[in-house]
Amino acid sequence: MKMNGARMVCEALIAEGVKCVFGYPGGAIMNVYDEIYKQEKFEHILTRHEQAAVHAADGYARATGEVGVAMVTSGPGFTNAVTGLATAYTDSIPLVVISGQVPLSLIGTDGFQEIDAVGISRPCTKHNYLVKDLKQLPKILKEAFHIAKTGRPGPVLIDIPKDITAEVGEFIYPESVNIPSYKPTTKGNKRQIEKAVNAILKAKKPLLYIGGGVVLANASDEVRELANIGQIPAVETLMARGVMGAKNPLLIGMVGMHGNYASNMAMSETDLIIALGARFDDRVTGKLSEFAKYADIIHVDIDPANISKLVNVDYPIVGDVKIVLNRLLEGLRDRVNQNRYSDWRDILKRYDSLHPLTYQDSNRTLKPQWVIKRVGELVGDGAVITSDVGQHQMWVAQFYPFSRARQWINSGGLGTMGFGFPSAIGAKRGRPNDVVINFTGDGSILMNIQELVTASEYDIPVINIILNNNFLGMVRQWQSFFYDNRFAETDLSFQPNFKLLAEACGGIGYDVTTKEEFDKALKDAIEKKRVAMINVSIDRFENVLPMVPAGGALYNMILADVKEK
Repeated sequence: MKMNGARMVCEALIAEGVKCVFGYPGGAIMNVYDEIYKQEKFEHILTRHEQAAVHAADGYARATGEVGVAMVTSGPGFTNAVTGLATAYTDSIPLVVISGQVPLSLIGTDGFQEIDAVGISRPCTKHNYLVKDLKQLPKILKEAFHIAKTGRPGPVLIDIPKDITAEVGEFIYPESVNIPSYKPTTKGNKRQIEKAVNAILKAKKPLLYIGGGVVLANASDEVRELANIGQIPAVETLMARGVMGAKNPLLIGMVGMHGNYASNMAMSETDLIIALGARFDDRVTGKLSEFAKYADIIHVDIDPANISKLVNVDYPIVGDVKIVLNRLLEGLRDRVNQNRYSDWRDILKRYDSLHPLTYQDSNRTLKPQWVIKRVGELVGDGAVITSDVGQHQMWVAQFYPFSRARQWINSGGLGTMGFGFPSAIGAKRGRPNDVVINFTGDGSILMNIQELVTASEYDIPVINIILNNNFLGMVRQWQSFFYDNRFAETDLSFQPNFKLLAEACGGIGYDVTTKEEFDKALKDAIEKKRVAMINVSIDRFENVLPMVPAGGALYNMILADVKEK
């Protein structure tokens, strides 16, 4: 069938089963938007900023497990989207981002709104394309979706010149993809898996180290079974919260810079780390020379580049963690003595009782930890929780009772302030029957505040809970601990009226200072099903603890609160 390149883009999205596209039009992508106007097979949501469009597609992908799709125009439209691409890239989120480009004849001439999108995006995409020939467009579109969702997932950029979208040609969409240079290993080496099984059987203090790759591989059930058949304790990274489930007695907690005491001590004293879909990043390992000094390491990861990148491993297994786990389970079932590790579990229970993850509640000032736990009590397991970046993000990771994978959506690798609200919009479109709540700070929320208009226009009832301490809280905390309370440019006492701001953009707003007011506001926001902002005044100087200072060993944690008031 003959059609122009713009329609080919739309037909490819339909063929891939895309239900929702987030974007912002402009001159170079206008032909594609004209075809979007004519079709009725997928929804397009007009965000109010290109960065928000990519974050929304990212949130959609994380909540559903499908490929998220965003569209932007050339020049500043694309450069605005780079932060979204980098956010998805560092967290391995499958996206296809389509950008318009100036006509082929103008590339390299410094034409109006021309920018080297392929060059700029190369460090922050899994792959990218500049379409130079209409005949290649169907193949490129098919490959982009395949690359985005297979192997280690990631964002793929397709940069399409305007004259290519106007040109007419034959559209034959490929049924399959064959890229000789791209053949991800999925099954794992059989001999290495056998060695890993034997290592687990011989270990005295094994520990499951669960990373975000388990979520991406939809392998939570397999991880829970592995923990259960061997009664092996487990720690989760920031990106893996919910995999084990908060009520699971084998879950010690979150590990890393703001992990709880027992988790970090477990990582320091284990004799066998079973690392699943984790990449040993600096926020987890702390000082590398002191990390897990007594442990052998099994490392299962789909990306061979992650194996022994930072920490030398003894049992490397390249493969899809779900497939590898099923083969591990075959070798372990009926062979593990569940009492073998009972002394180890008792040690970790004592660590937890010695320094439990807790906080000092107050009847005078709302504590952020109370707010987070209260949301878990009132909303239940059906909620999807997103966050921005900062203290509130860490408190949510510590105190929210996550019960399942894909319930927790946050920017872990890049740490992108402004991610939470648009990602919540995408998550709500992907999971319309779930309550979607974005925990944010008074600094982060302003970075994509314009999306109040998007949420109102498209009737997307996301609830934003602003844990408002009138500070850039995490930076202020570091300034308290390490800079003698010199609060350089972190005081946010001058603020908008968030309640009126929400109302001005078509939503509803609440100002909250007491527990009773918070309960009432949250219940009202859920009932009214409109985009909402609940502005919660919290203790200005509350700190996120425990904390491992940058470059410190995991076992050297700041446990006592040294805040200055």
